[in-house]
Amino acid sequence: MLLWTAFTIGLLGSLHCVGMCGPIALSLPYQGAGRLAAIGNALLYNLGRTATYVMIGSLFGLLGKGIFLAGYQSALSISMGVLMLILAFFSTNLESRVARLPLLQGPLLRLKSALGNLIRARSRSSFFSIGLLNGLLPCGLVYMAVVGAVSTGSVWKGAAYMGLFGLGTIPLMLLTALAGNWIGVKLRRRVRAVLPFMLVLIAALLIFRGLNFDLPRGLELWEDASNVPMCH
Repeated sequence: MLLWTAFTIGLLGSLHCVGMCGPIALSLPYQGAGRLAAIGNALLYNLGRTATYVMIGSLFGLLGKGIFLAGYQSALSISMGVLMLILAFFSTNLESRVARLPLLQGPLLRLKSALGNLIRARSRSSFFSIGLLNGLLPCGLVYMAVVGAVSTGSVWKGAAYMGLFGLGTIPLMLLTALAGNWIGVKLRRRVRAVLPFMLVLIAALLIFRGLNFDLPRGLELWEDASNVPMCH
């Protein structure tokens, strides 16, 4: 999977992050210690989110590696492409659907409680921890990035994929945290309208790669094939 697609998903989808994680980011006490301190605190929070994404990426990259070793590279790539298409078209209410799963309601309640305690602590050391926990909240955009991480078929590439995705979300999240809700509704809608097309493109890349996975690419192989001895 091309790693640049991860940063693109994060960058284009960061408006989605503003809507989902923006309330948490805006509730953090960035101010009070000067502009540089506020920027540093906001960076700690966003780097915490990215660190969680890296850990998630390594785990799902390991899953993809196991599937690759089992010889299902082509099927994995096609399946991930189809799943990316599904997520692109039906991701609007994915977070609420995941949150309603009975198996996850208890852990999510404890997670939100821990987040609340850290936010109320109002200490600089808590910013990174808040980001770490925030990265575990249900998010359709993260699930799309996870699809890409699985398709890398590698632990470190999966981690890198999710890391680049997290870095792509930071610029807009950082500006939102420091400047508040300065992004107009019309702009959000326009950028969100572009995101599905980008995801469809990535899905097409995955499916195309799966369909052509076993095609020989070395010139030597084609030359040898043309010189196969024939029986007369």
